[in-house]
Amino acid sequence: MDEGLYERLKAYEGRPAATGGEGKDPVNEPMIRHWCEAMGDTSPAYPAVAPPTMLQAWTMGGLSGHMGRTEAYDELLGLLDAAGFTSVVATDCEQEYLRPLRPGDRISFDAVIESVSPRKTTKLGTGHFVTTRMDVRAEGEPAGIHRFRILKYAPATRNPQQRTQQEKRPQEERPQEERGPSPARRPRPVVNRDNAGFWEGVARRELLIQRCTPCGTLRFPWLPGCNSCGSADWDTVRASGSGTVYSYVVMHHPPFPAFDPPYAVALVELAEGVRMISNITGVPYDKVRIGMPVELEFLKPDEELTLPVFRGSEG
Repeated sequence: MDEGLYERLKAYEGRPAATGGEGKDPVNEPMIRHWCEAMGDTSPAYPAVAPPTMLQAWTMGGLSGHMGRTEAYDELLGLLDAAGFTSVVATDCEQEYLRPLRPGDRISFDAVIESVSPRKTTKLGTGHFVTTRMDVRAEGEPAGIHRFRILKYAPATRNPQQRTQQEKRPQEERPQEERGPSPARRPRPVVNRDNAGFWEGVARRELLIQRCTPCGTLRFPWLPGCNSCGSADWDTVRASGSGTVYSYVVMHHPPFPAFDPPYAVALVELAEGVRMISNITGVPYDKVRIGMPVELEFLKPDEELTLPVFRGSEG
């Protein structure tokens, strides 16, 4: 590994990543409606204004991409590729909202390479985090700030495994002699003041849903305020544990030491009407179907962690 690589990477900090970018469509009601339906957000404020978290959606270029990306950003990624960091994964984003976006607003933006981290070793592999900051404007006025962070990394080596029909069962449900080496620890959930009560309930093997005290609206995931009436007052309801698969994906890649692909991850609609994302256990990944009934159970992958998952039934 070139010892001078990090100094060369740092030289790109402060250089533009995109200049004069323009949203391909103005803020519009159909996109707002589709977003709200996908998120289950029934706030009466929409579509008169766009949900703030749609900020990035109006800047995305689609499959054809944007013309505003700079040579500096391409050079930075090329330098990382040449050093062996050929894989990429988005890790997180941060947003600041400066003014509401309304149907008809034309979106423009510029972006800068804000930071490149020293070399980091993660479960995925070794690489560098690259953070870009995008300043978003609506009709020329500052509308928001979007920070986006990726990891450019060299994948950790892993011995390929031949999969049989028997291996389609979830790892935790196989006999010990079939499991092989113990998997790495699962990532820890991010616990903060807004969701601490949820994880305290999970530790007691309870799945708690927030309920707005004034209007009675149930919400999940946990939030500091109500989407319907804006109240900050709430209590909780214990979920019955029954639900159905609303949508799902089967994860094949990337391999991660704490997991055992392929496995099914579903958006489960609970009997109470809210939806949450979780693993499906009890059935092979290729038997999961939309509408499949599921029941809550709690998985304990190690002594420190308890997770809510849902057991499906082929019947």
